Amino acid sequence: MGLLSFLFGSGNNQLEDIKTALNAGAVIVDVRSSAEYASGHAKGSINMPLPTLQSGLKKLKNASSVVLCCRSGARAASAQNMLSGHGIQSINAGSWQNVESALKN
Repeated sequence: MGLLSFLFGSGNNQLEDIKTALNAGAVIVDVRSSAEYASGHAKGSINMPLPTLQSGLKKLKNASSVVLCCRSGARAASAQNMLSGHGIQSINAGSWQNVESALKN
């Protein structure tokens, strides 16, 4: 129920919600620039810079859900709004380090 409560509000523990989504097969998408991504990223994430996300939506259509990350969460929030408009469930995990922490714990 953690994933659903996070997606629809009342998510209390972000790290646990991210872990739940990842365990359920969520795709990790880092929406930072390619240069930022190259300087460090969560293991298993794919880089889809925010300006190119629209053109990459087909790659995400079959995902059960998407965990979005960036440097602080601002670009991930923009990406979440875009994906929501296309019927794709997503979680704004904030920074890529949050996702990395969820993967390690």
